[in-house]
Amino acid sequence: MKVSYQWLSEYVDLHDITPYELAEKLTRSGIEVETVEPRNAGVSNVVVGYVKERSKHPDADRLSVCIVDAGQGEDLQIVCGAPNVAQGQKVPVALIGAKLPGGLHIKKSKLRGVESHGMICSAKELGLNDKLLAKDQQEGIMVLPEDAEVGMDAVSYLGLDDYVLELGLTPNRSDCLSMIGVAYEVAAILGREVKLPEIAVTENGGDNPVSVRIEADDHCYRYVGRHFTGAKITSSPQWMKNRLMAAGIRPINNVVDVTNYVMLEYGQPLHAFDATKVKDRAIVVRLAQDGEKLVTLDDQERTLDSQTLLIADGEKGLAIAGVMGGANSEITDETTEIILEAAWFTPQTVRRTARTQGMRTEGCVRWEKGVDQARVQEAGERAAALIQQLSGAAVSKGVASAVVREVKPAVVTVALEKINQHLGTSLTAADVSAIFDRLGFSYEQNGSTWTVTVPTRRGDITLPEDLVEEVARLYGYDNIPTSLPSGQATQGQLTPDQRLRRTIRHHLIGAGLHEAITYSLVHAERVGDVAGLHRIDAKPISLAMPMSEEHSVLRTSLIPGLLQTIAYNKNRQNHDVAVFELGSVFLTTEEKLTQLPEERLYVAAALTGQWLPQNWMGANQPVDFYLVKGLVDSLLSRLGIVGATYKPASDLAGMHPGRTAEVWVGERRLGYLGQIHPALEKTYDVSETYVFQFDLTELAAAVEDAGYYKPLPKFPAVTRDLALVVDRSVPAAALETAIRQAAGELLESLTLFDVYTGERIAADKKSVAFSLVFRHPERTLQDDEIQQVTAAVVDALKAQTGAELRM
Repeated sequence: MKVSYQWLSEYVDLHDITPYELAEKLTRSGIEVETVEPRNAGVSNVVVGYVKERSKHPDADRLSVCIVDAGQGEDLQIVCGAPNVAQGQKVPVALIGAKLPGGLHIKKSKLRGVESHGMICSAKELGLNDKLLAKDQQEGIMVLPEDAEVGMDAVSYLGLDDYVLELGLTPNRSDCLSMIGVAYEVAAILGREVKLPEIAVTENGGDNPVSVRIEADDHCYRYVGRHFTGAKITSSPQWMKNRLMAAGIRPINNVVDVTNYVMLEYGQPLHAFDATKVKDRAIVVRLAQDGEKLVTLDDQERTLDSQTLLIADGEKGLAIAGVMGGANSEITDETTEIILEAAWFTPQTVRRTARTQGMRTEGCVRWEKGVDQARVQEAGERAAALIQQLSGAAVSKGVASAVVREVKPAVVTVALEKINQHLGTSLTAADVSAIFDRLGFSYEQNGSTWTVTVPTRRGDITLPEDLVEEVARLYGYDNIPTSLPSGQATQGQLTPDQRLRRTIRHHLIGAGLHEAITYSLVHAERVGDVAGLHRIDAKPISLAMPMSEEHSVLRTSLIPGLLQTIAYNKNRQNHDVAVFELGSVFLTTEEKLTQLPEERLYVAAALTGQWLPQNWMGANQPVDFYLVKGLVDSLLSRLGIVGATYKPASDLAGMHPGRTAEVWVGERRLGYLGQIHPALEKTYDVSETYVFQFDLTELAAAVEDAGYYKPLPKFPAVTRDLALVVDRSVPAAALETAIRQAAGELLESLTLFDVYTGERIAADKKSVAFSLVFRHPERTLQDDEIQQVTAAVVDALKAQTGAELRM
């Protein structure tokens, strides 16, 4: 919100406070002032002049010689190069010795042999934003209205002796999106009165022919229509233009400018229709039909839906409520009959429409944050008075009005004890009452308790804590003493999920992987490239309005994004890549969503190239299945998960059928690891790549089952090695399972340390050697106990897998 200091001073007495001091006080009270910008960019000694004569320069086709009355006692001869200069114009004239923005100093000069005693200025040369001017004033000199007084200081006439305070408002302070709202705030800070504008509407026309009907009463609570005849559409007076431009709004004509002016003044967006283009002068507030179209004031054809609130007559739409008017009822230079709209639309309705249509106007900003319904009629009357004053229109008798629902002011009770307890202060009841008086809040006081009726302009105050904050702001944050917090305190700590994520992240980074963050949105053709961890028939979730085809579907697996990361690195000659990601996937079985999809957190990694690069000793280690399995083993060990088993998996989408395994702990499937299918590697243009992917929900459950801590053993361990001969088709995991089941609780750890095929072993056999560590937590084991357990293990291996001890 841009606030003109001069305009604000009309509502609050600011004679003894500078703009910079005011900005400091506002910021300290909780309304941040981001900048204080003087409108004068360095202009001095520029006055209003009158071009009495204009003739062609004798030696230059593009120059004119002008005789100008600048109120200096004698006329000035000025050479001007602007093509639009003409006799009879009022123009800004920089006198000899004048200073202009950019360090320009005006001196007496000769142009092609003709003396020039000053300069006729353009808007840009005066430091004005010419984009806020009419198109015919954006090029050439600036032509001033006829009422400009010759010799008057142009800085004052153009409102350049003003300052603009730009407020950085939080969403709850919509009341300060208006000059009057800011005036109430400033008056409360300074302890002064607010002077509201006087409104005087003379109903000097016929009966009001306008009728109003609200059909969408959940979206519009109030609609007021004023009617005018005999209006003359002209340019607005300079004082109004100055204030609009200070707020960053381009003046258009006297009627449209009034609606913008009152919007800035009251925070109430308004709209004016050409009444002759409204059938039967009947206003209907309704929802649009799906597919209904309306060309708006920006000449864009908008396609509406059934949730768009429309201002219409009996035949057609006239405006998108709260967003933008229609071109079919626009105020033009030929307009003489006007309907003025003042209404209250729900913030949700306007917010949705603005987002759907991709439009965001000054009116939208105010509607979205909330407009004071109690001032709708007052703002409309203020605009009616100004339109009557500036256009000479006759105001029809009566106001067309429809009211569906009245918004009642909030009533909030707060006690002195609560205020002092929250703020750590020792305020008295008189102190608090004085603050409520300064705020303009009416209240009933019962001892040290106040029941406050909050003005409807302050829709942000609904709770006792809100009143406590108001007291704090007006008392002064700097005056609140420093004190320690009281009450029960709890020590902060990570949740189990946060601890798990942090442990995984630190471990993988410590192992040499780099963390990646990839897009949650993928190409529709890539979403199913690699299997997720779900066991459902997951359907792709497409965005309704994707920014690009590459990012149009929510991912169901993290690996496609990591493969794109590897491809990106490969294309830049980085062939050795090891990356991981902690991220969400999105799952649903619905073709068309009726409820939110399930969001699951996965951890995945992708590795390719060399794990250890070539060095002078000749050692190198390419990434392979067992390297990735080792990373997974180390991660599970770090998390305290023991007893993980690996089962071959040949049916996972995107994975190599012979080099992929699922990871299980008991009956819990944690995830999988393996090589990407060669066909998919070719699709992504990557070399041999290995991946793993785990569901953090399952990991967390396995960690909870395993626990994090076991006490150090007090009794010695006993080690036994078993070398087994078994068919080559029997996986080592089957042998491990049989050993663990037969050994029971005495088995502390089991390690596979050798696999041998070759001489003295049958061609269809292999030798597999395990190291078994036994320990009892409460006593020393005896040899006969170990012998019995070992014999039981050998018998179980023979029965379940056909394994024999190697002799």
